[in-house]
Amino acid sequence: MSMTDPVADMLTRIRNGIQAGHQKIKIPGSQMKTQIAGILRAQGFIQSYDTQPGELGRDDIVVELRERSEKVLTGLKRISKPGRRVYVGKEEVPKVLNGLGIAIISTSKGLMTDEEARKAGVGGEVVCEIW
Repeated sequence: MSMTDPVADMLTRIRNGIQAGHQKIKIPGSQMKTQIAGILRAQGFIQSYDTQPGELGRDDIVVELRERSEKVLTGLKRISKPGRRVYVGKEEVPKVLNGLGIAIISTSKGLMTDEEARKAGVGGEVVCEIW
């Protein structure tokens, strides 16, 4: 079965896992999803992530969430969707909750947070916002 928006599926699985109180979540893997998981780990929103061999020759990403007492991740929102892509220039890179959250931007230099994009002086596609 094909999926029209794999990144939105990843964000939904993480959101549902948090609400259900799961410790780990299994997500079908891709390079972009692995990079997003790396950003979430570097920013402290998730405990860790690991790739494991999955079905159909594709790796799965196993995301370990933080403890319920350390509720750090409160919101995930997909901004640029397959039906409506959202691009920003280097001057228009968004701030999420005045810097309390992050926006993940797909730039010509790879995926990076809004802060990194501002420092590098690049714009791109706003993938999602996390707070």
